[in-house]
Amino acid sequence: MADSWLPSLLTATPEEGYALAVKLSRTAVKLTQPSAEIRERVRGDYAENFEALIAISQVVATNFQTVSAANGYWRS
Repeated sequence: MADSWLPSLLTATPEEGYALAVKLSRTAVKLTQPSAEIRERVRGDYAENFEALIAISQVVATNFQTVSAANGYWRS
C-alpha cells in the first residue's frame, strides 16, 4: 500500500477530508486526460466559464460526501 497514491480515505479533520476530495477530483482529471500539455491548453476554456466552475465544484462536493461518509462525518 505504500506505493498507492490513495492509501486511505480516512482523515483526521474535515479540512483534511476536503483537501482529499480536491485531490481525488484533480487525479480523476489527470487520469482522464494524461497529457499535461492538453490540460494546460484547455484550462482557459473553463477558467472563466461559470457553468464549468459550478460543475467542478459539484464533483468536489460529491467526493467530499464520499470522504465524509468514510470518516463517519468526524463524529466519535
